[in-house]
Amino acid sequence: MDSVQHTLPTLGECCTFAVRKGLRAVPQPESHNSAKPTYPWRMAAHRIYKLAFSDLYPNYTHKAERKGRTKAEVDEIICWLTGYSQAQLDELIEPGNPVNLEEFFRDAPKMNIARSQITGTICGVKLAEIEDPLMLEIRYLDKLIDELAKGKAMEKILRTLPTPA
Repeated sequence: MDSVQHTLPTLGECCTFAVRKGLRAVPQPESHNSAKPTYPWRMAAHRIYKLAFSDLYPNYTHKAERKGRTKAEVDEIICWLTGYSQAQLDELIEPGNPVNLEEFFRDAPKMNIARSQITGTICGVKLAEIEDPLMLEIRYLDKLIDELAKGKAMEKILRTLPTPA
């Protein structure tokens, strides 16, 4: 009987796939069925989705302020991206507010259509390769805050769609 050899993905391949899909790898119990190939990793929803936005927000402001930018600029970026008003954002960033990232983006009043103009790489992953819509929204925000911290002008950070000629 011919022996069929199954090639399992390496841990690195699993992790790269997981990052692009917005997932994280979690150990899977060993299978007792040796006739079927088993994958040592299965994918699960990323834990960052359950992180409270009020806990993450100080990291954004700290990163910007370390580079000489202001909290007001961070707020302007968040409001531009999500459509939240300043009053709504102030409520969401109050310490102890339980709204997590998944709820924050799901309940956003109006995600800016020009966010599709945000391109590049964040955390070593090209934005164009991220398939998970929620992870893409999170990475858009990360990319905008990175651009702010790197000294990019607000007019360039807050993209606009090209006007028809």
